[in-house]
Amino acid sequence: MQLRARPDGLIEGDVLPAFPLMAPRLQGELAPDGTARLAIWGAGDVGDLRIAGLEGPFVLAPNRIVAAGGAGVWVAQSAPVLAIKGARPERVHQGDGGRLEVAARPEGWVVAAGMDAAEAARGLALDFAQIVREADDHAARCDLLPAAEPTLRSMVIQGAHAALSSVRRYPGGHFGGLSAGLAYSTPARTYYRDGYWTLPLLARAAPDVVAAEIDLLATCVQADGEAPSGVIVQGPHAAVFEAYRLAEPALAAIHWRPGEWWSDHFDSPLFFVIAVGDHVAATGDQDMALRHWPRLLAVFHRYMALRGPDGLPVKPHNDRDWADNVYRQGLVSYDLGLWVGALDVLARLGAMLDPQIAAQATAAGSAARAAIDRLLRRDGVFVDYLRSDGWAEPHLALDALTLLRFDAVADERAQVMLEQARERLESRRNPDQPYGDFGMLCVWPPFRDRAALRAKSAFPYRYHNGGDWPWLDGLYAAERLRRGLGGWRYPLLRWWEACLEHGWAGAVEHFSTPYGRGSLLQAWSSLPAAVALTYADQVLAGDPGEA
Repeated sequence: MQLRARPDGLIEGDVLPAFPLMAPRLQGELAPDGTARLAIWGAGDVGDLRIAGLEGPFVLAPNRIVAAGGAGVWVAQSAPVLAIKGARPERVHQGDGGRLEVAARPEGWVVAAGMDAAEAARGLALDFAQIVREADDHAARCDLLPAAEPTLRSMVIQGAHAALSSVRRYPGGHFGGLSAGLAYSTPARTYYRDGYWTLPLLARAAPDVVAAEIDLLATCVQADGEAPSGVIVQGPHAAVFEAYRLAEPALAAIHWRPGEWWSDHFDSPLFFVIAVGDHVAATGDQDMALRHWPRLLAVFHRYMALRGPDGLPVKPHNDRDWADNVYRQGLVSYDLGLWVGALDVLARLGAMLDPQIAAQATAAGSAARAAIDRLLRRDGVFVDYLRSDGWAEPHLALDALTLLRFDAVADERAQVMLEQARERLESRRNPDQPYGDFGMLCVWPPFRDRAALRAKSAFPYRYHNGGDWPWLDGLYAAERLRRGLGGWRYPLLRWWEACLEHGWAGAVEHFSTPYGRGSLLQAWSSLPAAVALTYADQVLAGDPGEA
């Protein structure tokens, strides 16, 4: 099954692909056989049904499918309801997490979901034309780079959709956090790292939610600067999950406190600091800096206390950062890039709020940069991690480019890293990996420290062990663009070309040739679209490095 990008940025296919449905309350997936499984944010699965009679060819837009003869499916924004035209719902099954209602209309059918009967009734109250109009308006809102050629334009549309549809709402319409993707309705939770990499697109397309997300994440930054992987938001399943947590020692050992999802992640507090700094720099919102300054100080003191004899924070032997299938211990390049970025924020904000802290952060940043260069650079590139026993994972890891993003290394070192990434992590240039030209490898070669791996990452070329992650592709493309280097188009777009080739109708979480894909609509996979918009003039002019 293949999909094709059209000049208008929409995508088309001859058969129905798996298609994600995601709006402020509703989320789900329409399978190729027409089965739609629906869920409500904070309530969970509400049921499923089969939509019969949809025939190809299909034109796909965010939250909209138009089939042959004008038939199709449209998803509303203001309520969890969808409209069906030229087809019919069959085999409607109620789930355990709420209500699913189906009603006939002169134009077709409407399917409303809700955490209860009252919310489903509000969806049924929308008229058919309004549902269609809201879906059309959402698709138009996602078209943020209309001057681009079809592949680039469609990538930006789908990236904008991934970010905008991650903005979740409570039944009354107030902000309910950013969802990481389709698989996160129960318990409903919002993540520090996923949220951080989603914010660049939202800062452009929905700036009002950025501060709300940061304030929500702040609720689980502890007095000692610790923070979990994610924050569990309110909803029926929050109470259910809390009951399970209290009853199951194994759950309580992972989720230490009410409202926390996977406690004590090494990268989360640093993302919080950087997110505050980014927002203040972009908006001048000094109130946010003042409001969260005590938390920023707690994070600063926590990581200062975690420093080892070389002056850099030492990650414990656990799997609690973004690479959560890998027990990276010691000096981890990815985390140290975040540490330097956080120090720069503390120095900048501290200049206004606490000059003594600003001076300490500035000195710590200078010392960290020198130590990173001295300890982690091997053969011109920075290793993935250096364990406390002196052993280093020698491969090149794309997540180590946080060192570049946050200017933790000198420009000449950055240039070497980028050229090594080009030669070793772009699959088209790496003859030693067996899968041809499929996109980016997140590491090469696969992990030598096999004892550090678990679950999906235990397999070479899968997940953290060499899969393609669009957010990392965006990180790499941005660093080439920021420095005026050619060769940015491949990381920016090859992953999306692979999605179209495989018939994946949305911004996937990750993929690998032998193992397939992750979630279809992942919020932080909007980062390549945000990068394209940030560097729109360069991107529209074309990539001289691809000539």
